[in-house]
Amino acid sequence: MKRILITGAAGFLGSHLCDRFIKEGYYVIGMDNLITGDLKNLEHLFPNKNFEFHHHDVTNFVHVSGSLDYILHFASPASPIDYLKIPIQTLKVGSLGTHNLLGLARVKNARILIASTSEIYGDPLVHPQTEEYYGNVNTIGPRGVYDEAKRFQESITMAYHTFHGLETRIVRIFNTYGPRMRLNDGRVIPAFIGQALRGEDLTIFGDGSQTRSFCYVDDQVEGIYRLLLSDYVYPVNIGNPHEITIADFAEEIIKLTGTTQKVIYKPLPVNDPLQRQPDISKAKELLDWEPQVDRSEGMKITLEYFKSLTEDELYKSEHKDFSSYSD
Repeated sequence: MKRILITGAAGFLGSHLCDRFIKEGYYVIGMDNLITGDLKNLEHLFPNKNFEFHHHDVTNFVHVSGSLDYILHFASPASPIDYLKIPIQTLKVGSLGTHNLLGLARVKNARILIASTSEIYGDPLVHPQTEEYYGNVNTIGPRGVYDEAKRFQESITMAYHTFHGLETRIVRIFNTYGPRMRLNDGRVIPAFIGQALRGEDLTIFGDGSQTRSFCYVDDQVEGIYRLLLSDYVYPVNIGNPHEITIADFAEEIIKLTGTTQKVIYKPLPVNDPLQRQPDISKAKELLDWEPQVDRSEGMKITLEYFKSLTEDELYKSEHKDFSSYSD
């Protein structure tokens, strides 16, 4: 039985990856410090004899007993609300955390896949974004702590590959959605659905002409799975190229939820990207991958998940205590 370590395992995407690798017959070791993750996302796996959980911060030395075949490094705050509150921890998990896990992969002779992001492209001047585009990023802006953590992550991963011959993979993840997203984490889909279900007006930042491309979580996991098992060491975009403006998406949410809210507009945050659309030519060619779940289908499943939340969860604000992670 192959053994895989998945960091950020209690998060939205990490928990779905745990499910996938359990299903594929792997022994899964989940690791998370639970800053933004939630054990509720993993509780269904605790009785499984092929799953174990380690409550650990990967910015500290990482030890795992026994052999490891693969490592998936998905530990990082991923929403603006989180990384603006814990900017230093965000930088540390992308730098120190990645360094620790690359070292572990080298000791264990394991292949490691690093979760990068479309945010490394910043507010892009090239559209759609290809893997060869170097980006337009403000290193000292408020979003720089996340963007630069991911850019450094890619650099040190390639350095370990070229200098140590380590088996590495890099996935650049575009906007992903589905069950287990945190309702009030500041990202577009949970924000809109939460407002709609609470009877609040939908808030658009900017004039609504900015675009996003949303990929359903099952499609994202399939792309990551194929990339891990491929022979390609350079970054690969995994996302849905179907682009939509935020204004049009807000109208989709209102129609989907059957609510009657109006849309209100607020100023656009600093350095918020105006366009986001992946070029997935490499994923199609190298992995024979492209999204299969239509947005209308994926959004229905996602809405049902949010509707299943308790009233306390629906109205709960995301005011986590980050004080112990600020150094």
